[in-house]
Amino acid sequence: MTDLQTEGLTVRLGGREVLAGVDIAFGKGWTAIVGPNGAGKSTLLRTLAGLQRSHAGRVLLDGRPLELVSPAERARRMAWLAQQGEVTGELTVRETVELGRIAHLGLIGTPGRADAAAVERAMALTECADWAHRRLHELSGGERQRVLLARALATEAPLLLLDEPTTHLDAPHQVALARLFRALAAARGVVTVLHDLPVALQADRLVVLEAGRVVADGAPNDASLQRALEAVFGGAIRIESTSSRRPRVALALD
Repeated sequence: MTDLQTEGLTVRLGGREVLAGVDIAFGKGWTAIVGPNGAGKSTLLRTLAGLQRSHAGRVLLDGRPLELVSPAERARRMAWLAQQGEVTGELTVRETVELGRIAHLGLIGTPGRADAAAVERAMALTECADWAHRRLHELSGGERQRVLLARALATEAPLLLLDEPTTHLDAPHQVALARLFRALAAARGVVTVLHDLPVALQADRLVVLEAGRVVADGAPNDASLQRALEAVFGGAIRIESTSSRRPRVALALD
């Protein structure tokens, strides 16, 4: 299992401190990073992936400074899904998902049976196998999002870093994705930035960010985390207990 952690991580963008001394660690399980707009969620995920330079502190991958890990090894250990994933509209669904195997094959490697099996598994998990030969420009936003997630899954990396993976998805597919993340998290790390709080509350762990700092970190049913979550959204939401062990979110309209 891959372990990823930060020590005193600070990032400035445009002269503004977006992350301020963040200390956090990720391993096996599903972690949802939540918080209001501008809290630093996507910046944290990009920095964890090595796509954003830090100004202080460091990121460690299995105890090694991230900058000392080769890009090829990073690609095998961590799969990344951007909030606005770039796609080439003329590629087919299968060709797009096959790009996830570049982490193992390089740019000139020849795919084998194991690669084909990984691609098939990824498409099955994201329910996009039926469109394998369709072009990306023929798909809806939600369908494209599922294809891009399949591309990340095809890497079979032990750690998934997913920025807003539920974007464009309807409610049934959000539910399906939450179930998928739970299943994947039994054997690997799944770190998601989410605006969809009902989905986030299905995670094993929530990390609440506000103004670039971690203000709460714990299980969804932890009372202190729930109060922190309500506070960072200015009292606009309430976290309510249910008959199951999973709480639910409600708008505080009165």
